[in-house]
Amino acid sequence: MTAAPAPDAFAPVVRLFLKVNGAVQGVGMRPFVHRLATECGLSGYVRNGADGVTIEVEGARVEEFVTRLQSEAPPLARIDTVHREERPVIGNSDFLIRESLQGETMTRIVADAATCDACLGELFNPASRYFAYPFVNCTHCGPRYTITRRLPYDRRQTSMASFPMCPDCAAAYTDVRDRRFHAEPAACPICGPKLSHLVSEIAAAVQAGRIVALKGIGGFHLVCDGRNADAVAALRARKAREFKPFALMVANAASISAVAEASPEELRLCSSVARPIVLMSAKPGVLAPSVSPGLVRVGVMLAYAPVHHLLFATLAGHDFAHHDPHAVNNFVLVATSANPGGEPLVVDDADANRRLAGIADLIVTHDRAIVVRADDSVTQVIAGAPSFLRRARGYVPEPIALAEDGPATLALGAHLKSTVTLTRGREAFVSQHVGDLDTAETLKFYRETIAHLIDIVGVKPELIASDLHPDYRSSQMAEEFGLPIVRVQHHAAHVAAVAAEAGHDGPALGLALDGHGLGDDGGAWGGELLVVEGARHRRLGHLSPLPLPGGDRAAREPWRMGVGALAAVRQTGLATTLFPDRPLAGPIADRIASGADRLSTTSLGRLFDAAAALLGVRAVQDYEGQAAMELEALVDDPVALAGGFTLNDGILSFMPLLAHFALARPDARAGASLFHGTLIEGFAALARHGVNATGLQSIALGGGCLMNRVLAEGLSAALTQSNLTPLLARRLPANDGGLSFGQAILARRAFSEI
Repeated sequence: MTAAPAPDAFAPVVRLFLKVNGAVQGVGMRPFVHRLATECGLSGYVRNGADGVTIEVEGARVEEFVTRLQSEAPPLARIDTVHREERPVIGNSDFLIRESLQGETMTRIVADAATCDACLGELFNPASRYFAYPFVNCTHCGPRYTITRRLPYDRRQTSMASFPMCPDCAAAYTDVRDRRFHAEPAACPICGPKLSHLVSEIAAAVQAGRIVALKGIGGFHLVCDGRNADAVAALRARKAREFKPFALMVANAASISAVAEASPEELRLCSSVARPIVLMSAKPGVLAPSVSPGLVRVGVMLAYAPVHHLLFATLAGHDFAHHDPHAVNNFVLVATSANPGGEPLVVDDADANRRLAGIADLIVTHDRAIVVRADDSVTQVIAGAPSFLRRARGYVPEPIALAEDGPATLALGAHLKSTVTLTRGREAFVSQHVGDLDTAETLKFYRETIAHLIDIVGVKPELIASDLHPDYRSSQMAEEFGLPIVRVQHHAAHVAAVAAEAGHDGPALGLALDGHGLGDDGGAWGGELLVVEGARHRRLGHLSPLPLPGGDRAAREPWRMGVGALAAVRQTGLATTLFPDRPLAGPIADRIASGADRLSTTSLGRLFDAAAALLGVRAVQDYEGQAAMELEALVDDPVALAGGFTLNDGILSFMPLLAHFALARPDARAGASLFHGTLIEGFAALARHGVNATGLQSIALGGGCLMNRVLAEGLSAALTQSNLTPLLARRLPANDGGLSFGQAILARRAFSEI
């Protein structure tokens, strides 16, 4: 706390009206303001409104108050602006907390926050009335976004409205000195939500090797013992998820070392109030082999809800009264999203009993409704800083600042890894991860997300942005709103998203490296050098096209890309040798060689698939990106193959590298290192080509392939060594999870240019 200056007996009494905007509701702002005003000897009031928190203060120390208001704000608060006006002195002596005002919403709600240390202390304190209560929270922690229907953020606007407070909770809620003053989700065992099962029952099921569906903050987890190979294998079989990695949960930061080797940056990220899943190096021989098959890293998150802490205490055999939630706990849980068959995360109790009955041996619910589902966020550390693979719980709906005003724009994202973005003035609100728009359930969730985002942001869209591809469900949905539509090219949106989130103003040069996107020429793009200026873009270079046998099917069957690569390097005779168990390999190679199959792509994702196939890493994919992820996992030290690429007039070709794989046939590990090293050198050369053509010195690096840490870090380092400035995605995923943001940027510019 800032030391208060000695009162000035001659300071004039003044009255100020303050309007505070930002994440200022549901974070303890009003009691903080009350305490601060009292300490400064000021009168006046504070209240929530649809447009932020409004304050009037009167006295001799108002300037001290304004300074400390911003420097000592509560931990979850984010103050963007403080508008001030002088008002006539009234002469009153009290400072009051007034009733909230309704109106057009211009403030925002904060993201869900992990249980704070103060609440953890009460959770394991027998003298506390919150002892062993699985829903303990306060103004500094607990659910926010996932229980809120609309703003202003008051209990009646949340799913806690159905839980009338008992006298003790009501007293705390109205006591400005209490940590739970106006903590909207606050409750206790007398009046609050309840679990359907005892924590001891949950722990017993896990210890017996059973699978538990456990309702949490943003949805259900499927939970089992992460060291029990039979339990993990059973979960894979029941969920029909053969290879895709499972996330792990451990009790606290001290317990990570039992399962993984975390860098200091990874530990800080894991321990942040958002408690995301963080990818880190797995310790060999500790976990069930099927937790993360074919990969060397594992996703780890810390317990973030009170029920998690109680469960870990019970699994460790500790009495709650003597449990230290920060001590090493050797139990490891698989904690994966409960979404069978690629459907969205389960959040409803009845839905859980219907959809999870065939997967979980025990379904544990509670009676606090989840208003909007939110998966766990997934992150990693790239080049020393956090980067998203999936952005959801703990981060949504924190907005991203925009450089300029524009129409309220709803951007509908892509077909895979979909999100939506809604802009309001100079803010962009990007939704939580929705997923792939392949099922009726996911489309329903997608529509729910749009409706909730409009409610929570409080603006009606004036403009719709969508992808250029006409077959995307998101593109088709654009027609439903009856509003002007701007169709945005996929890779231009990737470049615009990374540049805008970095605060880069003006023309942007970028590499968009991903799996697929419809190009301006109607082709399948994905390895592009673009310059984006205003709402327009130009293609300055790209990968040399590779055959795409089978079209979209090639993305699921990398062996097809391997055959296409053989045809491209004129080695079709090797197709049956390298892919003997694929009867169609020879005929497909012949069709390409004869010119009968003319489909091609400039996608880096498909180049990854071709390399993985030629190196014998992966012929068929169980999940998107599997071949590329397994190839990355094999890299020891990326090294470029001499002469492994060519660059002519902006066309980057890795045919020499593919020919080397086909003819020299290095082992998979050596080949993976060669592939990544040569990619880094080749794309750095392509970026320099763009710099020479435009004079721009900053390079935005976007697209799903930039989630490959080896590629992203290597390319970033190579550009830095060339005295260029690489821009990496930080606040949004580099993949299609950030695409809606880029669409919104370019659509607003296009609209303003009409």
